[in-house]
Formats: sequence, C-alpha cells, structure tokens
Amino acid sequence: MIDEENSVEKPRRGMLDKFETGSESGPIEDRAEREQRLNQLPPGERELAHENARLADLCQYFAQQKMDIPADILDRIGRLPKCGPQERIRSLVSINQALMEYLNRVGSGPQLWQ
Repeated sequence: MIDEENSVEKPRRGMLDKFETGSESGPIEDRAEREQRLNQLPPGERELAHENARLADLCQYFAQQKMDIPADILDRIGRLPKCGPQERIRSLVSINQALMEYLNRVGSGPQLWQ
C-alpha cells in the first residue's frame, strides 16, 4: 500500500515542479525579468497578470509589515474566482486601489498597524 501512495505522490510533485523557484512558472525575484515575462503575454492576459502581480506585491507588503488586510477587501478578493476575465481585471484594479488608499490613510507609523 505504501508503494501505491508513493507512486501517486511522485507524479503530483512532478506536476508542481514548474512552480518551483527558477522554473518556468516559479516565483521571479527580479522585477525586470518579471515585467519582461508579463509583457510577452497576449494583451488580455497581460493586463490580468499585471493586476495580479500588483495584488501579490501589496499582499507581500502587508505581510512584511505584519498588517491585516481590511475584512471588506478580503471579501472582495475571495469573490475574484467567480468573476469572468474582464470583471476580474476591473475588480483587481479596484481592490489594488482600495489597498493603496488604505495604506495612505493609516500613514507610515507602525503604531497604527497593530
């Protein structure tokens, strides 16, 4: 039975290898390389990818600063998978703008973030 589980696990890991650092779909630390890859996408996909990247950057910033994302914005993010591509782009633009406005409102003092 253990052999059967291992045989199932190996292909799954193999499918996810493309998301490892340095692979074709893995994280890209160099912003210039990321922009270059995004710009190679077709126009509709490019805009969606740019907005997703902006949201990822903002989420990473919130995590690094140990800030919570406001609940209403989290709800909006949670509804993204139900949106079609164009609606998702519009929603992402709105969410990213709301996050930036929130950051602007709370200022730069860490005492406000806790």
